[in-house]
Amino acid sequence: MWQAWMRLSRDVTLLGFEAQEVIALRMLRLASGGPVAEAEMNRMVDEKVTAFVEAAATLATGGAAEHVVSRLRRKVRANGRRLRR
Repeated sequence: MWQAWMRLSRDVTLLGFEAQEVIALRMLRLASGGPVAEAEMNRMVDEKVTAFVEAAATLATGGAAEHVVSRLRRKVRANGRRLRR
C-alpha cells in the first residue's frame, strides 16, 4: 500500500515538472503571435477540456488515480515532444 502511494506521489511530481516544460514552450509559441499561436491556443483549450472530461469519467466510474496521472503524463510528454520540434 505504501509503495503505491509513493509511486503515485512520484508520478504526480514528474507530471508537474513535465507540465512546466510544456507551459514554457507554449508561452514562447503564444508570444510569437499569428496563426501558429492561435492554433496552439485552440489546441491547448481543447486538450484541457478533453483531459478534464476523461479524468472525471475515469474517477466517477471507479478508476484509479494512477490511471488518470499516467494518461496525463503520456499526453504532456507528447506535447513536449511536439513543441520541441
